Amino acid sequence: MAEVELWQHYRKMLFSRLFENAVQDLWEKGKISGEMHLGTGEEAIIVGVVSQLEQGDAIAVDHRGTPPFLLRGIDPVLLLLEFLGHSKGLCAGQGGHMHLFSKEHLIASSGIVGSSGPAATGFALALKYRKKRNIAVAFFGEGAINQGMMLESMNLASVWNLPVLFVCKDNDWAISTDTNDTRGGSLIDRAKGFGIEGYEVDGKDVEAVWKAANEAILKIRSDNRPQFIHAHCVHTEGHFLGDPLLRYQRNPTLLAEVAESLKEYPGDSLDEILLLFRKIGGQTKKKVDPIVIIQKKLKNDPDRLKKIEEEVSKEIEQIINKSLEISEGGIKNA
Repeated sequence: MAEVELWQHYRKMLFSRLFENAVQDLWEKGKISGEMHLGTGEEAIIVGVVSQLEQGDAIAVDHRGTPPFLLRGIDPVLLLLEFLGHSKGLCAGQGGHMHLFSKEHLIASSGIVGSSGPAATGFALALKYRKKRNIAVAFFGEGAINQGMMLESMNLASVWNLPVLFVCKDNDWAISTDTNDTRGGSLIDRAKGFGIEGYEVDGKDVEAVWKAANEAILKIRSDNRPQFIHAHCVHTEGHFLGDPLLRYQRNPTLLAEVAESLKEYPGDSLDEILLLFRKIGGQTKKKVDPIVIIQKKLKNDPDRLKKIEEEVSKEIEQIINKSLEISEGGIKNA
């Protein structure tokens, strides 16, 4: 990958991260209601794949739709207004952060676990009927790989020779369950069982993701055969904002209070809960931020890094200010 491309990827990844940091701030201030599932930690995967898509390609996303929607070119003000529940949002304030759609950009998201499989396969079937060279991409977590609809989608994509790229973003946790306790075998082998070629990559390294995605996408456009990418990543804020397990693990006082409250219950409740916290803590210590990884690759030009951060920060600030001005000055949906 040329250095100029790496700088472009860094800017996109940083934009996504700082936008979501701003979303987190608004959520913590109570301006955004309900759950909020961020894609912080997935930036390298999203940029590595979406940066190679062409006009007419389609994307089906899971409940962490913010990064792919931003990087596909959706107006960030419309996206933020949607999160704020405003009628001028991307989906008139009715979709929240999980159920999003843009016909213009051929991208849709859903909070239904595993639903990006059928959606992307449907996109691909339509593209095949229309005799387009375009492809469809499905983004999903490793918890979705056990869903029947995902497995059926992979099977149909293989049987019908559909141009689908299945991208599994694996952070080793399905909410509060270690996926090693619920997932048997290799995901690459699962894909091979459907006759789908697979690539296993470090999803924290945008160069590694870009290389695997480039090879997979070229094959799909050439052969109209599905491909599979298993990308290992992290979620820097747990399953959702305010994730209690992560909050307790980060605060020893809260953890001590939980342990004390569990002493009155019979059985192994205390030991099981404390073991879970230790496992969560172990994962937290192992986390490597994809933003830090790419910054280290570009550390020979610290002035340029600083300039990009300042530019992107200013851009995000303008987006937030404009969105809040519209939101606080207009009529919000109930």
